[in-house]
Amino acid sequence: MSMATATAEFRAAGTDLSERRRSGVSRGPLVDIAARPELTDIEWGAGGAARIGAFVTIAALASNERIAAAYPGLAASALGLATPQVRHLATLGGNLAQRSRCWYFRNPHIDCLKKSGADCPARDGNHLYGVAFDLGPCVAPHPSTMAAALLAYDARVATDQRSALTIGELLGDGSDGSADHALRPGEMIRSIALPPPQQSERALYKRAISRTHAEWPLAEVCARAVVKDGAFQFIRLAAGGIAPRPLRLAASEAALQGKPADAATIAEAAKLATSGAKPLPMTGYKLDLLSGLVKDLVERLAS
Repeated sequence: MSMATATAEFRAAGTDLSERRRSGVSRGPLVDIAARPELTDIEWGAGGAARIGAFVTIAALASNERIAAAYPGLAASALGLATPQVRHLATLGGNLAQRSRCWYFRNPHIDCLKKSGADCPARDGNHLYGVAFDLGPCVAPHPSTMAAALLAYDARVATDQRSALTIGELLGDGSDGSADHALRPGEMIRSIALPPPQQSERALYKRAISRTHAEWPLAEVCARAVVKDGAFQFIRLAAGGIAPRPLRLAASEAALQGKPADAATIAEAAKLATSGAKPLPMTGYKLDLLSGLVKDLVERLAS
C-alpha cells in the first residue's frame, strides 16, 4: 500500500506488486501486512458517513448493498475495474497506491523518471494511452479508478502517519514525475473516510476502453448530482485516465450548478469538460471521449 522503506515494499494482496516483481521492475525485500479488523471493516458513523478500511477488497465494495445505496458512484467504479478475479483480491488501499501502467515504466530494460531515469521516454515516444492534461514531466495517467471515484466523494485518507489527506494530497499535483503518490517511505494507508451522502443524490460511473473487458480506461468519469425543481442543486464530476492524477472537472461543474437540467446546459457542460487540456500529439482523441462521457452521465442523472 506504500513504500515500506527506501528499499522494501508493503505487500497486501499484491495484484500489482506481483506483476512488477515478475517482470523485474520491482526488486528487494517485502513487508507483508496483516489483515487486522480495523483494516478490513466498513464502519458507519453519524449521518450515514462511511469509514472503509484499506484492506477492504474492490469486490466487497462493489457488492456491498449499503455502499451501493449511499455511494452508488463508488460501488459502480469498483464493479467497473479489472476482472472478477482481480477485484476479489485487490484492496482499496492497494488500488490507490498502485504504480504506473505505462509500458516504458513496466519494461525493466528502459529507464524513466519513475525508475530514477533522467526523462520520460513516453513523451517523445509512443504515448497513445498517455495524458490529455499534461501537468508534469511524466505523461502517464494515474492508474487508480478508485481515486477518481473518491475524489468525486470528497474522501479523506488516513495513514499511520497522517489523519486526513485529500485525494489530491495523497497523489500529488503531477509535478513530481518520479512518484505515483505522495506517501512517505514507510507510510501505510489505513482507511478512507467518506462524508455523508447528499440527500436525494444520484451517482453514475462510466469508462471508455479500447476492448470489451479487463482494460485500463482511456478516460473515465464518476458523476454525482442532486436534481430538484428541474435544476442541478448539487454536482460533482471527477475524471481519471486523462492526467497524472484524477481531476475534478470544475468548469463543467460550474456550468451545471444551479442551472436548468436541460439539453443546452448539459451540452455546454460537456464542451467545458476539456477546459485546461493540453493533449499530447497522440492523445487528442481522449478529449472527445471525456466530453462524451460527461454528456452521457449528466443526461442520465438529469432524466
